[in-house]
Amino acid sequence: MTPDIAIVIPASNAAGTLAGALEALRISEFDGKAETIVVDDASTDDTSRIAKSHGARLVATEAQRGPAGARNAGVEASTAPLIAFTDADCQPSPKWVQAVADGLRTADLVMGPVLPDSSVTMGRFDRTLRITEPSPRFETANLGVRRTVFDAVGGFEPFAPGADNERGFRPRPEQGHIGEDVVFGCARRLGARVASRQDAVVFHAVFRRGPRGYIAEKWRLRYFPALVKEVPELRRALPLRLFLSRRTCASTPPSWAPRRRYTASALGRCSPVSTTRTAACGRLPSGDAQPPARTWH
Repeated sequence: MTPDIAIVIPASNAAGTLAGALEALRISEFDGKAETIVVDDASTDDTSRIAKSHGARLVATEAQRGPAGARNAGVEASTAPLIAFTDADCQPSPKWVQAVADGLRTADLVMGPVLPDSSVTMGRFDRTLRITEPSPRFETANLGVRRTVFDAVGGFEPFAPGADNERGFRPRPEQGHIGEDVVFGCARRLGARVASRQDAVVFHAVFRRGPRGYIAEKWRLRYFPALVKEVPELRRALPLRLFLSRRTCASTPPSWAPRRRYTASALGRCSPVSTTRTAACGRLPSGDAQPPARTWH
């Protein structure tokens, strides 16, 4: 029997958090048939064993494909008409699957809040994810999509170097992943309907780290201008057309105001570039894609 929805979880050496994610999904309140697919992306720990012991369907890659490739492999392994993505370090709330499925009845893409694990007291430099309003970045910690739209977009594509230097400053594949979910958001160019569900809540793990780890993560933001260049719609949805969130914008020293205007102006000169992803989307009606409304429904 074909499941109504597939939950796809990419996992790379995720033994420390995967059991919590799968246990949270086990107690989901869903009135249809759901299947959970864990894509073990060439892990060297007990990720596969944990997935099997919790009854998840396991897809194992022979070589590491990264989060984008792992998600694609998970979707390929399922025939469900609806797909929900979360991560191995997340714990969906009991109503999450139902909320995503309900949202996809009338929308093509559905997102919801991502909140830090409330049972953990966060330190100043600790890492987690907090999304409290509809995001223009379409974070796959909490994202639902119709299979027809996923296929039309062509799945996820790593945000990685091109054959020339025209695509801007980008991370090498071995430097980790960034932005593949933002690039996937070009589904909006196909006329995809975007919805947000306040009841589709996912809780993200909190990872301890010190100042060095915090700075290393922030240093990755040097790739953001190239990401905005590839997805120009993103800039229009950012606070002041520059900041990743209202919280980041509010914490910026007033003395940076002239610099903010200059940088936003510079980004305004960026234009779409020729890539496999944008070329594919460009063959379909694109229109003037609008960012999702910044209120939860």
